[in-house]
Amino acid sequence: MESSSNYSATPVSEFLLICFPNYQGWQHWLSLPLSLLFLVAMGANATLLITIWLEATLHQPMYYLLSLLSLLDIVLCLTVIPRVLAIFWFDLRSISFSACFLQMFIMNSFFPMESCTFMVMAYDRYVAICHPLRYPSIITDQFVAKATVFIVAQNAVLAAPIPIFIARLHYCGKNVIENCICANLSVSRLSCDNFTLNRMYQFVAGWTLLGSDFILIFLSYTLILKAVLRFKTEGAAVKALSTCGSHFILILFFSTILLVVVLTNVARKRIPMDILILLNVLHHLIPPALNPIVYGIRAKEIKQGIQKLLQRGM
Repeated sequence: MESSSNYSATPVSEFLLICFPNYQGWQHWLSLPLSLLFLVAMGANATLLITIWLEATLHQPMYYLLSLLSLLDIVLCLTVIPRVLAIFWFDLRSISFSACFLQMFIMNSFFPMESCTFMVMAYDRYVAICHPLRYPSIITDQFVAKATVFIVAQNAVLAAPIPIFIARLHYCGKNVIENCICANLSVSRLSCDNFTLNRMYQFVAGWTLLGSDFILIFLSYTLILKAVLRFKTEGAAVKALSTCGSHFILILFFSTILLVVVLTNVARKRIPMDILILLNVLHHLIPPALNPIVYGIRAKEIKQGIQKLLQRGM
């Protein structure tokens, strides 16, 4: 009994990440599609950033917002996926206490930042389609700068307490995280303390940020749809619907994946742990891989910018 008590009082200095505890044998096979998605996400976002940076004609508010979205996607991918692949390929499972909570902070702050960026981009499309004559005076470089400061500051401040609260819990013996990443619930379940208050804050902060963004996004696209249906010019309505429709579907996909991750974590006893872990990993890969393709590379101006860059390189 005495040795057990001493063991439980031992402070934890690092964690061990156990990906897919029931299917260790096929981790190498899973690493192949994950690596491909990672390369697509990094390559597409980097191409978009470089094109907008070097092409003077793309120095406009809408493309600055696209750059912000790509930057957020790159940071999220680099925060999570290389470590997951290191676990798969080299069995590097240990992560220090501070690195774990830094990863947690980035995930908790950058996902709401991405959602908020979607909201500002939806507003940009609303002004462009519903108030085209006022667009140059409303959506300015100053507007984008202020929106960027608001996005970063609001979400960083509201997300900061989550890893701080979880880091202040007492960890006394258990250090095996049944996940590929330092997810909030996966880590806090290892503590010896009651973390009900932490979970309540996560729930309220998460739904306040993401829920308000989604409501405003839905409202913007509803107003856009009403305006588009009144267009008399042949082909104008179809073009606007095609562009905004693909944007809204992608936002819905982003929100749906997040909702699935939350609900499956709540109902974890009924759903295999490996499915929850896979959903967590894919949520850091699929949206970053799709965002630059749907938002950027499909746009004619971006395509022309990429072609110019390729011609310069030749």
